[in-house]
Amino acid sequence: MLPASSPVPQAEPPHDCPLCPRLVAFREELRAEHHDWWNAPVQAFGDPQAWLGIVGLAPGKHGANRTGRPFTGDYAGVLLYDTLKKFGLAEGVYEERVDDSLRLTGCAIINSVKCLPPQNKPLPSEIETCRSFLSLSLAALRSAKVLVALGQVAHGAAVRTCGGIPARFKFGHLAEHALPDGRILIDSYHCSRYNQNTGRLTAEMFEDVFARALELKSKS
Repeated sequence: MLPASSPVPQAEPPHDCPLCPRLVAFREELRAEHHDWWNAPVQAFGDPQAWLGIVGLAPGKHGANRTGRPFTGDYAGVLLYDTLKKFGLAEGVYEERVDDSLRLTGCAIINSVKCLPPQNKPLPSEIETCRSFLSLSLAALRSAKVLVALGQVAHGAAVRTCGGIPARFKFGHLAEHALPDGRILIDSYHCSRYNQNTGRLTAEMFEDVFARALELKSKS
């Protein structure tokens, strides 16, 4: 199975990245159990000329870890890609597989952690280790002056990568931060099944985030 082409190939870890022992062990378990899954670091997805960078958490077990493309094949991806299409940031048809016709235009998705963590909970050390790839990705996406962080982990990783101290940039849905490197960060609750089912995040709340991102783009 091949993933979608990365917009930042120079920033991607190797297929058998060895840096996080716990994640490597979990990866090997899943490779033995699911031979036809991707089961490797998940590459970024989107437009190399993106003006908007979407910073996610980590691959989902039955989503990106299975298919090899961010937010593809799980519940969270439906809301994300529907919203991106509504705001002109995606085109084609999202069919929950890598070889569908979905393409991102003007945005790119870059996860804080490239590999699937057990229970979807990366350790702080794993987030920090993987931040080297996030840093390379943001350096390559020179036009991405606006960032959206999906959840608090992504928020912290984005703030650190852009030169800030997370304690000085409080996470909150629709909170907006001017980062030391000149980028603007907008926070969003993660579009996970849990947040959607509990009402913590509604489609309207999620749309507000991307509407604001477009407003910032128009002012730049």
